[in-house]
Amino acid sequence: MREKILTFIEKNSRIDLAELAVILGEDEAAVMNELEAMEAEHVICGYHTLINWDKTSIEKVSALIEVSVAPQRGQGFDKIAERIYNYSEVNAVYLISGSYDLLVTLEGKSLRDAAQFVSDKLSTLDSVLSTKTNFILKKYKDHGTVMTEKAKDERMLMSP
Repeated sequence: MREKILTFIEKNSRIDLAELAVILGEDEAAVMNELEAMEAEHVICGYHTLINWDKTSIEKVSALIEVSVAPQRGQGFDKIAERIYNYSEVNAVYLISGSYDLLVTLEGKSLRDAAQFVSDKLSTLDSVLSTKTNFILKKYKDHGTVMTEKAKDERMLMSP
């Protein structure tokens, strides 16, 4: 039942508990208990709304920052990752393979805010060797959801 619940709520976390129970062929109490257990175990880590900020009057800047770090003896990358993910501006931190060690995603009110975060907070951390900041210009698809409207095909039909 656990995997079925996760499959359904991954795509629609707003699904009604009663509706989910019917789909799964389980009673509501059993589904609720399983959800609560997964939340306690941090299998389910939160419920979020995906917002297309470009369609609002609120200005936001998103950036992907590639960070090269010197891992700490006995702690590897975990300690520096923890210091980074505790900043309120940071949305996500990933340990990655390739030229850099960590990929940090952040959101700021402006380019200046994002740049200031990198120069004043991130790059000054002891273990950080270098950073490379990439600003997101447009989101086409985010978390599996297409963020743009399909363009209408306004070409005239041609007959042979």
